[in-house]
Amino acid sequence: MNPTEIMGYAASLGVLLSFLMKDIKTLRVVNSIGCALFIIYGYMLHYSFPVIITNVAIIIINIYFLMKDRKKTNP
Repeated sequence: MNPTEIMGYAASLGVLLSFLMKDIKTLRVVNSIGCALFIIYGYMLHYSFPVIITNVAIIIINIYFLMKDRKKTNP
């Protein structure tokens, strides 16, 4: 196994683990970590833009909802 494959498996594991979370906030944080690993993986694949763009978009969505939920709980 090479470093690129290891990163791909780590990213997949991160995203997979996020779906085992019961708390939506924890799910979004763990999912964002998995997405960040996928972004690194996309760069390691010599700039695989479909992988990079999709995961950047997912992180942005996760951050949006985390901030939205934070404003609800801390008025």
